[in-house]
Amino acid sequence: MKPGDIRMLLSESTGIQTQQTSPISANASIRIQGLDGRYTQILKDGLPLYSGAASGLGLLQIPPLDLKQVEIVKGSSSTLYGGGAIAGLVNLISKTPTENHELNFLLNGTSAMGLDISGFYSQKFNKIGVTLFASRNSNTPYDPADIGLSAIPKVERYTVNPRLFVYFNEKTKADFGVNTTFENRLGGDMLYLKGKKDNEQAYFERNKTKRISVQFSLEHRFSDKSKMNLRNSYNHFGRTITIPDYIFDGIQNGTFSEINYSYAGENTEWVSGANLWTDNFKEKQTNGNIVPRDYDQLTGGVFLQNLSKITDWFSLESGLRGDYVVDYGFALLPRLSALFKLNQKWTSRIGGGLGYKTPTIFTEESERIQYKNVLPINNEANQLERSFGVNADINYRTLIADKITFSVNQLFFYTYLNNPLMLVPLSDGNHQFQNIDGHIDTKGAETNVKVGYEDFKLYVGYTFTDAVVKENDKRYQNPLTPKHRINAVLMYEVEEKWRAGLEAYYNSRQSLNDGTTGKAYWVSGAMVERIWEQFSIFANFENFTDTRQTRFGNIYTGSITNPVFKDIYAPLDGFVMNAGIKLRF
Repeated sequence: MKPGDIRMLLSESTGIQTQQTSPISANASIRIQGLDGRYTQILKDGLPLYSGAASGLGLLQIPPLDLKQVEIVKGSSSTLYGGGAIAGLVNLISKTPTENHELNFLLNGTSAMGLDISGFYSQKFNKIGVTLFASRNSNTPYDPADIGLSAIPKVERYTVNPRLFVYFNEKTKADFGVNTTFENRLGGDMLYLKGKKDNEQAYFERNKTKRISVQFSLEHRFSDKSKMNLRNSYNHFGRTITIPDYIFDGIQNGTFSEINYSYAGENTEWVSGANLWTDNFKEKQTNGNIVPRDYDQLTGGVFLQNLSKITDWFSLESGLRGDYVVDYGFALLPRLSALFKLNQKWTSRIGGGLGYKTPTIFTEESERIQYKNVLPINNEANQLERSFGVNADINYRTLIADKITFSVNQLFFYTYLNNPLMLVPLSDGNHQFQNIDGHIDTKGAETNVKVGYEDFKLYVGYTFTDAVVKENDKRYQNPLTPKHRINAVLMYEVEEKWRAGLEAYYNSRQSLNDGTTGKAYWVSGAMVERIWEQFSIFANFENFTDTRQTRFGNIYTGSITNPVFKDIYAPLDGFVMNAGIKLRF
């Protein structure tokens, strides 16, 4: 329904929040279970292409048309996926070619003058398979509150993702893919954005990004039970942020290499492997006396995981990873998870593990100020952020009167993050990252209920999150974290003919960084799609109640030529309708 990026897909899931970091350029990050975006790892086909500097604008630059599915794992997942998966991970799984060719096109337009054009092709030819995705996404600047600043920036983005698959024989296959994204995003003063640039005092924020990544995978099966996989990725990400009197211009080059071996027996499965990460960031000295913030990070790790079916009703998953981070030391990451299948209706799982995060300057806090006056990480003073997390859930599902399907999932979570890295303002106007003397703990519960009757399905989710920062003798709520969230969706679907739905989302009051509290609000939407064999048409009425933070008060202090922005905790774009057509050949 929103084909330009995956932000809506994630934000409408229980326990997941997308946090906007720029009020005029719509930059955003993802939060899971009340923790900042840097503690969630975003993967593409199991490879870390969106980390460090490359995490910037990541949510806004991933169109969903070439994705087969999106896997979301909540809670500590560092044993298999390494540092950074403290709150959880999002794995974007691409479509792969099949014997039948697939050719899809999508054209979408919005009432905010946005346009999305994309196409996807895939087919398998004997020993060769190919997929190709290409898109152009654009938007004109949009100011629904008529305050003179853009809620949706001027955007022009091009994406091309070709991928080649080679099936050498029944036991060996390989694939090679390239992902490219080029974007120019400009937000700020509406008169300036519309071409009236004679006002030298106009405030603006321009983001130019270039993202090129290469991914390679080779799999060889020794037997029906065992296989080896060799994977590698290279990621080049360049970003230039320009605001009046300041330019941030940097390039990140990162690599990831892994070899793993897996064995699946009748009652036990083993996965073992080793991997190597490199992360190099270089910044152009465009601001005179700026302190260089370049860094080189090298991390090597080994891991072992086992899944054993102990009895018909009890399975145990255990894992251990050891990572060595140059300049920061060693991290040992055990993990344990138990699954109880009590009967056909009741199941339960409890698990936990350790995690860590290597410090960089790329956080939500520094993103909000465009990295201006942010001092570099000091590997002698700063240290790894280390965590412990545990999740426990219970699931029940049944069939009522042979017509109504009913299921409920109740999850409880807790994460303890020791000596978290915070951006601290200094007396000379600079900002410095410091591991505070304290911790963050987030605890809460998620409830998901699903009810189905014939062609109707009702989904209701509730999230309670208590995220607390304890620093020295101070104790306060982690800003921009609503304690209560409700997700509700009613869907009507006649297979291959109709889809229609109503949705409503509630966010409770949130603590803000300036000591104030944001208002509670509801956002509602409706969507409909009519499907035929080779095409479908759809319409999406997003936020038709026109909920906007600009209705609650000003989003900045000072003048429009030199604004100091407040935290963004509610939508700014208000009611936006989009409609389009999907073609299938």
